Amino acid sequence: MSVPRDNPKLLQAQYRVLSRQIPMMYFILLVNSWALAWTHYSYAPGWLTLTVPVVLTLVCSVRSWVWHQRQSRAIPEPQVIYEALTRTTRMTGFISAGFAVWALSLFRYGGAYEQAHVAFYMGITVIGCIFCLMQLRSAALITAAVVNVVFVGFFASTHITTFVATAVNVVLVTGAMLVILQNHYGDFTRLVNAQAETEKLSDENLRLANQDSLTGLPNRRQFFTALDKALAQAQQTGQRLAVGILDLDGFKPVNDVYGHSVGDRLLVQVGQRLTASMDATMQVARLGGDEFALIFTHVRDNEQLQAFGDSICAELKKPFTLIDVPVQISASLGIATYPDLASSAASVYEYADYALYQSKRNHPGVLSLFCAAHHQQLQRDTLTEQALRRAKLDFEFSVLFQPIVDLHSGRTVAFEALARWASPDLGSVPPSQFIPIAERIGFINRLTLPLLRKALRAAEQWPPEVRLSFNLSAHDCGSQENVQQIIDTILASQFDPAQLDLEITETAVMQDIVQVQRAIGLFRRMGCGVSLDDFGTGYSSLSQLHALALTKLKVDRSFVTGIHENPASYKIVKSLVALSQDMGLDCIIEGVETTDEMNALLSLGCRTVQGYLFSRPMPFAQTLEWLEKNQSPLPS
Repeated sequence: MSVPRDNPKLLQAQYRVLSRQIPMMYFILLVNSWALAWTHYSYAPGWLTLTVPVVLTLVCSVRSWVWHQRQSRAIPEPQVIYEALTRTTRMTGFISAGFAVWALSLFRYGGAYEQAHVAFYMGITVIGCIFCLMQLRSAALITAAVVNVVFVGFFASTHITTFVATAVNVVLVTGAMLVILQNHYGDFTRLVNAQAETEKLSDENLRLANQDSLTGLPNRRQFFTALDKALAQAQQTGQRLAVGILDLDGFKPVNDVYGHSVGDRLLVQVGQRLTASMDATMQVARLGGDEFALIFTHVRDNEQLQAFGDSICAELKKPFTLIDVPVQISASLGIATYPDLASSAASVYEYADYALYQSKRNHPGVLSLFCAAHHQQLQRDTLTEQALRRAKLDFEFSVLFQPIVDLHSGRTVAFEALARWASPDLGSVPPSQFIPIAERIGFINRLTLPLLRKALRAAEQWPPEVRLSFNLSAHDCGSQENVQQIIDTILASQFDPAQLDLEITETAVMQDIVQVQRAIGLFRRMGCGVSLDDFGTGYSSLSQLHALALTKLKVDRSFVTGIHENPASYKIVKSLVALSQDMGLDCIIEGVETTDEMNALLSLGCRTVQGYLFSRPMPFAQTLEWLEKNQSPLPS
């Protein structure tokens, strides 16, 4: 007989249904009541046929208006609903008693028809009221109890057979109605509970669909939803908004060396550090793998972003305690702002991604803010990318060759093949522009094979002792299929694989050391040499170098420039040369441009070098002329 307060969903469902049905109940009640008053108007006193109905009408109209207003309002809190339903239940008893007593007061006025109308009014009207209150069981039971007790008691006391039979009929019908009421209320409750459970499961599925299962952070889907909302708010308020994309440096080696369980724990701790660094104006999400995204909804200036980016990068450089030995990584971060250069969610994300790419390419482990120069470069890159996709590879791309010289004998021991592109749309495009783009869009594999074929075809005409050096990208070594295509191309040529050196960067090694190890093994079994290019600029450790079947190390040109004036560079090159000797590897020094640099390298015991001091890259025809006179003494 009470309202259930421990089921908020049931309270809300009752509230919605009753806000429609209670006004209808009052309408039926008042229409029937005024019909009864009208049939007794000529027989009963005015206070019964006019005054009392008016009072009852006012009470019912107020209650009907209150419930009618609730239809257009938002569903209130469960406690408010509970109080409203409890109040309605209590008032039901008083209103039911009032109408029942008023109707029976009219019974003694008029003839048999008027008396029958009273019985009919009470028996039929109570049925309508019970039906309208079915979803509020306590009110329906109180209405049935009050009206039927009064009705049966009164008409049974008349000892008139017709009215006694009517009372018995009403009791039976009311009993059946109460059974139906109980069943309906049970079905209604179960339906509401089932809907609540379905809604709960749907909310849970929605949460899971928008949450990264590993870190608990919002996932990629939720990030873009949040970005759209934040951008819409920024457009309305005129505030600056920033998007950051963060990528971990050195995560893959941790995953490969220590296993995926340690890698997963590392990602969880990264997510925790990022979350701890956020304030109420920032959001963080995991896009996938070791990539995270940030949203800054209130950006004052670039100095604020720079300071935050520096603090995040510094925080992620601190060691992580995952195993007995602390694990240390770093993070590169790219940030773009709206509406400075970006005009939409897609563009601000794209620009942040480009800033991240610039950070990883040029200065790993730090923040790169997207700027006007980046915007111009991105436009150039976009044009380059489109031209690259349209390019006729065999016709537009060619190979130049730069000599690799033995300092002691002055002889050319090898040529390094270097790609060149003459685009009909863009003209001559430098390798520093098109190679990074080709790698970024996964196009580099399509360039490697035709360039390798051209280089091998040219090298067939050199003397047998002259080697060919050819660069491979990380993508070329990234899959067994790509490696096999390179092997097939080499075997299809007339060039001796034993005279071929394949150059692999430290970046390629760090991306997937296991796959690169397999690739190097296959190349070495063919007889090819394998060089580690740009040595000293990457992240490889000595243990990883020992695990690779290398034949040469190539010291990056950044250590050579001004080596005769820079003690630090001198010591670094000295250490790298000693390391290569200890590992039994040949050492090639790149980027020698002056006699002073060459003399400094000679003093360190360097033997094999290349650079503009000796020759710029040349077409194949000039290599033959070069080889004819390469016995000439070195520049002095």
